[in-house]
Amino acid sequence: MLDAKTAVVTGSTSGIGLAVARALAKAGANVVINGFGDKVEIEATRAGIEADHGKPVIYDAADMLKPREIARMIQDAEERFGAVDILVNNAGIQHVSPVDEFPDDKWDQIIAINLSAAFHATKAALPGMKRKGWGRIVNTASAHALVASPFKSAYVAAKHGIAGFTKSAALEVAQQKITVNAICPGYVWTPLVEKQIPDTMKARGMTEDEVKRDVLLAAQPTKEFVTPDQVAALAVFLCSDAAAQITGALLTMDGGWTAA
Repeated sequence: MLDAKTAVVTGSTSGIGLAVARALAKAGANVVINGFGDKVEIEATRAGIEADHGKPVIYDAADMLKPREIARMIQDAEERFGAVDILVNNAGIQHVSPVDEFPDDKWDQIIAINLSAAFHATKAALPGMKRKGWGRIVNTASAHALVASPFKSAYVAAKHGIAGFTKSAALEVAQQKITVNAICPGYVWTPLVEKQIPDTMKARGMTEDEVKRDVLLAAQPTKEFVTPDQVAALAVFLCSDAAAQITGALLTMDGGWTAA
């Protein structure tokens, strides 16, 4: 379905991003993965995707805190493959704390990685998409792009920002066969979610099981975590010709969380 297309997926060495990278490669795309982690493990992941699907997969270590590195990553992908047809802005971090105790540096990092990085990558990728007359931008948002939770002010602010950015960018390129959409999952069982459990336990005075049951899944009527593969399948669909008229959309995948 995506033969001869090239996709850049930020934050794709684990979790949702890795599932999306694998799914795009399976659909036929060349893939650039990005993110932090152990070099040996990243190389094993890269080589594994390439071997499984027979498509070139390269790794780029661009730091999402650094706009110049983000732009360089897009430029390198264009030089390597001829174009960046698909951009998945997925990189994200989390920190849980009351507003009046929220560390300044954590606020700045979350806004930079979860919101500003999507802007910088999109800015770098759009000229090539416009020249080619085709493009797909998929932003990983969250149910927190639509509703709020306590103790996550920076994350909620960034994801609300992604929602607005998605809509605005979509309108700008609506007549150029470029779509811009955001997927808004509920709680997906990923390392990002797992790592926030201790902070939530501390902030709320709860056990791990109580956090999972009464905090993480409290708002999801299905009482089940979303899986990375489910998010990846939606991302691949948004890159297909069948989704050509879906743009500026905030697509929920939250077990009914935002239906109430």
